[in-house]
Amino acid sequence: MRDMKAKAKRIANRDEAEAFAIHAVAHLAGQEDGLERFSALSGIGIDEIRQRLADADFLGAVLDYVLYDDKLVIEISEAAAMPPEAVLQARRLLPGYSPEM
Repeated sequence: MRDMKAKAKRIANRDEAEAFAIHAVAHLAGQEDGLERFSALSGIGIDEIRQRLADADFLGAVLDYVLYDDKLVIEISEAAAMPPEAVLQARRLLPGYSPEM
């Protein structure tokens, strides 16, 4: 039953997309070396990550990072009780999205 509900959910607007991206950051923070790896690859320090949680451009970059790792896509979407497609739905609603990515 949970799977059916998750499949029916969508990210419908920018507020939901931002909330989902913040969920992704929290998920990364809960992983061993999750934020550290993101920090190393993005060049953004841990303190700056905390400061930029309200920055839609930054949140889009977080979802770009997640989209490059299928395992993260599954983990984050399942933790949010959303289908894996929700990551891309959220990314499309945030600044900087390019279909060619």
